[in-house]
Amino acid sequence: MSAATTRSRTPDRQCAEAVDLARDAAEEAAAPGVVGEHAGVVSEGDRVVTHYFECKELGYRGWRWAVTVARASRAKNVTLDEVVLLPGADALLAPEWVPWSERLRPGDMGPGDLLPTDAEDLRLEPGYSGEDEPLPSAPVSEEMAELAEAEDADLTAGTPSHLPVVPSRGSIAAVAEELGMRRARVLSRYGLHVAADRWEDSFGAKTPMAQAAPAPCVSCGFLVPLGGSLGQAFGLCANEFAPADGRVVSLAYGCGGHSEAAVMPKPAQPAEPVVDETRVDPFPLRPARDSGSVPETADEASAELGHS
Repeated sequence: MSAATTRSRTPDRQCAEAVDLARDAAEEAAAPGVVGEHAGVVSEGDRVVTHYFECKELGYRGWRWAVTVARASRAKNVTLDEVVLLPGADALLAPEWVPWSERLRPGDMGPGDLLPTDAEDLRLEPGYSGEDEPLPSAPVSEEMAELAEAEDADLTAGTPSHLPVVPSRGSIAAVAEELGMRRARVLSRYGLHVAADRWEDSFGAKTPMAQAAPAPCVSCGFLVPLGGSLGQAFGLCANEFAPADGRVVSLAYGCGGHSEAAVMPKPAQPAEPVVDETRVDPFPLRPARDSGSVPETADEASAELGHS
């Protein structure tokens, strides 16, 4: 260990004894009654010492006033270097700052809020706006322009060179605008994949609703197909009673609102009544004379013996 290192770890005596100078500097920078007891001394280097004082200000629990003093070589006077308020080991700190672009979550935007997109947003790529030449494979290439001019030739009064105003229908920009392609930027392949993953997580085949569904959305009559490459895997739900109404759903998603899930059964027919309450059965109030076990007789002798 070198002598310079040893001297830097040992506080300078005169600087360490300048507690009153450090306290006066801390009280001058802070509000009255905020600077507390002396909390220690730390050597910052040769003849450079930092005095720590407790902070009694509300809301700054665990913070300390740090006053750094120094002394020049062969000098007897200690001078003030800086006064700062620093957090201690158990200080109450604010959470780490996160950029707004990372804090934003789906559903956070409200009416009137603006969400600017980065110029280098990976979800977007340059589209055709009419300012640059299109790619040879683009629908607005030179071949498409020539075809548009040929189809529009019989509708004009003459060739474009003889017209007072150059027609815009046969131009590349006009064709692009009709096809809905005249945008500064469009979704990149990365942007398509990110959107597809997000929709698949929300309304995909692995969700509990889809696992219990009687059939997938690909066979549902409420599914509105999407155009482009996304239409191969996603569609729009148009069932007002479905949990995904108005949402983009995977073709493998499903719910109980499937159009062909079940057919409404016919109302059950009532069974035949066991007791016919519409018919009246006559019942005699007295038994008939011939309903007994012994036949009725006209013999007077038997009548006297008590036989009926």
